[in-house]
Amino acid sequence: MTVALSQKFIAECFGTFVLVFMGTGAAVIAGAHVGFLGIAFAFGLSVVAMAYAVGHISGCHLNPAITISLWSTGKISAKDTGAYIVAQILGAIIASALLYFIAQGNPDYSLAANGLGADGVEDGSPDHYSLISGLVAEIVFTALFLVVVHGSTSKNNANGKFAGLAIGLSLTLIHIVGIPITGVSVNPARSIGPAIFVGGEALSHLWVFIVGPIVGGLLGGGIWKLYDKN
Repeated sequence: MTVALSQKFIAECFGTFVLVFMGTGAAVIAGAHVGFLGIAFAFGLSVVAMAYAVGHISGCHLNPAITISLWSTGKISAKDTGAYIVAQILGAIIASALLYFIAQGNPDYSLAANGLGADGVEDGSPDHYSLISGLVAEIVFTALFLVVVHGSTSKNNANGKFAGLAIGLSLTLIHIVGIPITGVSVNPARSIGPAIFVGGEALSHLWVFIVGPIVGGLLGGGIWKLYDKN
């Protein structure tokens, strides 16, 4: 089946919208009810759901770090890479805008006090981890995540039909460990969306959640290539 780039763009935009809306929505709207564990599963389950909803159209990247890592290993063209990244960021911004609109329907909600699920370090970190700790964590978590992405989608993997489940559960695992450190990004688009609306430290530290995941993604692709040459 030949899929047009416009179809891939829509799939990536929609899929990223769902990931950001449901993941950060769990933090902003349901966080007090479900806690960090519930938020972790919201992000992971969003990926699982979208993997089977749009994966056959675009591959279900939903994440510039994944797209760049796949480009670095020759799995996606430069043209598609650019389109995917634009679509992912657009989907994240739309998700954050809609979440902000809905959250304001609660009279107790305040953007300054309750945020919008933005990632952070130092005062913006849930447990006040330092900038360097947050940056290193994002690099390591993303590298681990991309090893799973590359490995589970490899043509040498006979269990490839379960890739969406493996990737979603690995993202859940990363969130279980990482939420207290930065809130967990491992995805520049996921961080860009909320930061645009929250501003302040979320915006000034946004580079951590762009540079960290991209470096980690490239590292993860490199690790995968060490043991899977195809």
